[in-house]
Amino acid sequence: MSATASVTVRIPTTLRPLSGGASTVSVAGATLRDVLHGLETAHPGFAAKLLDVDGNLHKFVNVFVADDDVRYLKGLDTEVLGGQTVSIVPAVAGGR
Repeated sequence: MSATASVTVRIPTTLRPLSGGASTVSVAGATLRDVLHGLETAHPGFAAKLLDVDGNLHKFVNVFVADDDVRYLKGLDTEVLGGQTVSIVPAVAGGR
């Protein structure tokens, strides 16, 4: 697919203030890196929440392309096809 392919990004509740309250956002991109760049361009603040100072995904953020965890694929270089869904899932810690 071309870099202009549109994908849907699912925004978790905790990050929705950055997307104006939207639970999903459409972004163009050929790789997860492109998609996250587009998300940051459209809704500034996502990069600081999702990426560390080296530009890698924070360890406490899980990202899925379709239903596949990108950590087990190519990370930020994972290919994203038009029509696919990218889900951002913050890790949940808890217990006593």
